[in-house]
Amino acid sequence: MATVSTSGRCIFRRLTSLFTSQNDIFVRSIRKKTTGPQGFSQFITKNISSGTSINTQPNFGILFDIDGVLMRGKNVLPEAIETVKKLTDSQGRFRVPVVFVTNAGNALRQEKARQLTKNLGVHISAEQVVMSHSPLKMFEQFHDKHVLVSGQGPITDIAKFLGFKNITTIDQLREKFPLLDVVDHRRRKYDPNTLKSYYPELEAVVLFGEPVRWETSLQLILDCLLTNGHPWSNCSMVPNPHLPILACNMDLLWMAEAPMPRLGHGSFLLCLETLYKKITGFPLTYTVLTGKPSQITYHHAEHMTAQLANEMQLESPLRTLYVIGDNPLTDIYGANLYNRYLASKPINLLKSTSVKTKLTAAHGKEQTAYLSTVTSHIGELPVDHTFEKCAESMESVLVRTGVYCEKRNQHMDGVDHGHRDYPYIDDLTRPSIIANNVFEAVEAIYDREEFE
Repeated sequence: MATVSTSGRCIFRRLTSLFTSQNDIFVRSIRKKTTGPQGFSQFITKNISSGTSINTQPNFGILFDIDGVLMRGKNVLPEAIETVKKLTDSQGRFRVPVVFVTNAGNALRQEKARQLTKNLGVHISAEQVVMSHSPLKMFEQFHDKHVLVSGQGPITDIAKFLGFKNITTIDQLREKFPLLDVVDHRRRKYDPNTLKSYYPELEAVVLFGEPVRWETSLQLILDCLLTNGHPWSNCSMVPNPHLPILACNMDLLWMAEAPMPRLGHGSFLLCLETLYKKITGFPLTYTVLTGKPSQITYHHAEHMTAQLANEMQLESPLRTLYVIGDNPLTDIYGANLYNRYLASKPINLLKSTSVKTKLTAAHGKEQTAYLSTVTSHIGELPVDHTFEKCAESMESVLVRTGVYCEKRNQHMDGVDHGHRDYPYIDDLTRPSIIANNVFEAVEAIYDREEFE
C-alpha cells in the first residue's frame, strides 16, 4: 500500500489551513485531479518545487441560448436548475462570466432578465441578457427616421428603448389605412377617403420578430417597400434600392413545448424575401441583420461578457468563450464563424502576419471573402474596449434538448435551414462539443478548462 511521506503530510496540512471555507472548491479540485494519497503528494511536490501558481479563477466565459437549452416554451428543463447550481457559489453569485443570448425579440431585456431570475432561481441582471434586437441600439443613424415596426409584444416600448423616436407599428398603419389589409374579409373596412389622408413618409422598416397576423404584416411591409415609404399611394416604378430594412432573428425554426420545432421569424423573412423577388424581380436587401448567427450579436455578447469579467475582478482576461445552443444553423454556425473572425482580429495579426494567408489556405478565397462580408458591420459598432481585452477564441457546444435531433437530422443531412445571407458551410455547423443537455455541456467545459 502506498504511503505519504511526513513532508507531504505537513505540506498538505499547511496548505489546507491557508484556505477559508470559500476556497473549499479549490481543495476539492486538487483532490479530484489526483489518485490516492501518493498521487496527491506528488501533485503538491511537483507544483511547489516548480514554482507553478495554481489559478482558481476562470479565464473563460459562457454564452447560453435559452429556448431549447434552458427552457422549452414556459417550461424549465430539469437540467437547467442543476446547471445554475454548478455555475454559482453558496451566495448565488456567478463564479464564471455568464451571458444569455437569445433570438427572441418580443420583450425588453429587463423583462427577459426578470423571467430568467424567476425561472432559474438565481438573480440575472439585464446586463447579462442579449436579445436579438439589442445591437440595434448601436445604429444611431436610423434612430431619428420614421420607422415601420413589425413583431409582437411591447414593440413600441422596445423600439423606444433602443433609441428609435418616430415609430409606427403595423397595427397603427392598418388602422390609419384599413383598405390596405383585405385578406381577412371579417376585418375589411370600406372607407375610400382613408387613402386620401396625409401621413408622414416612412423611411425604414424594423422587423423585431414573427408577427401574429403574417398576411397583414407581409402586405403592409411590401406596400411600404414598393412605394418607397408611401403605402397609401400608387407607384409608377419599383424603387431600387428599396428602403432600409433592419431585421432581427433569423431562426427558421425554434423549440417550444411541442415535440417538433415551430416556425420562427426566419420563416417569416423567407416569405417576405420570396414575395418581394417574385413581385419585383429584385432580391430583398437587408441593411442590418441581427440575432444569431449574426456576427454583430456575438460581438455585442463578447463585449458584455468582458464587462462582467471586469466587474468580477478576474485577474486574467477571458481567453475562450463557449456558446451553448441547440440549433446548428444559428448557435453553432454563428459561434464558429465568429471564431474565425477572432482569428483575423488586428491583435492576432500583430502576433502573426500570416493569419489571412492561413485563413485562405484553410477555407479558400471565397470563404475568406465571405468572412469579411458578414463581419463588416462590426467595425461600425462604438465598442469601448480594446482588442487586447477580447477573447482569443470561441468554442461551440451543441445540446440535444432542442431543435437538433440526430434521428431527424440524419434524414435531412445537408439541408440548409439557415438564412439566405448566410450560405451553408458544413464546417461551420460542426460543434466543438456535443452534449445530451446543458448540465453535461457545462461539465464538459469545466473539464476542458480544468475548472471546478
